Amino acid sequence: MSNIRNAFENKKAFIAFVTCGDPDLETTGAVVRAAVENGADLIELGIPFSDPTAEGPVIQGANIRALKGGVTTDKIFDFVRELRRDVTVPMVFMTYANVVFSYGAERFISTCRDIGMDGLILPDIPYEEKEEFLPICRKYGVDLISMIAPTSENRIAMIAKEAEGFLYIVSSLGVTGARSEITTDLSSIINVVRQNTDIPCAIGFGISTPEQAGKMAELADGVIVGSAIVKIIGEHGKEAAPYVGEYVKKMTDGMRK
Repeated sequence: MSNIRNAFENKKAFIAFVTCGDPDLETTGAVVRAAVENGADLIELGIPFSDPTAEGPVIQGANIRALKGGVTTDKIFDFVRELRRDVTVPMVFMTYANVVFSYGAERFISTCRDIGMDGLILPDIPYEEKEEFLPICRKYGVDLISMIAPTSENRIAMIAKEAEGFLYIVSSLGVTGARSEITTDLSSIINVVRQNTDIPCAIGFGISTPEQAGKMAELADGVIVGSAIVKIIGEHGKEAAPYVGEYVKKMTDGMRK
């Protein structure tokens, strides 16, 4: 059984996204630890990329700051090795196909296994093209996480049937970023998912308040929050960890009341 399942055992999972190296890797480590201490059940680590097509301005800004600060894939791998000494919750990388291709897919994915990463999310790889990575991920026991968007429609069942780790349900059209309300008919998407798999599903994109987290947790098995956390890091820089911890606690309290 995938280690990712542990994040969803007996509770709704809170999944926190952080861009590695924004403003530096030391801060990223402090932020991850603060998030876990305050209830985060799974951590998504973003590997920065120069053209992050799924991201809105907040996470784009974090990517630019991290790359300017000199972060590299190898430095992030070393950082995760160190992080894994005391952080035991499941962790996944979120990055883009180009990052994996340029590093060498087999080398990248085998290193993920060696350093203790549990999964990989590649938002620019459509379902039809996942075969490029899936056999290598299976070879090394790294879950390739599938995404379902409001536009997936008649492909939802197909994607759900083959899902691994957890299913990432994209709440809204467009890029990442906080939204004042989420209007997508998520319950019908989740109904189709439930009919086709028992893999947990988590909703992401646009969730920033405890109220939104609570509503999404009623529908799904978990809630993913990225831009709101990255925004706090952007505002507080190297002092961000306690502020992120406080925010994660508010969000997890909102989901589990």
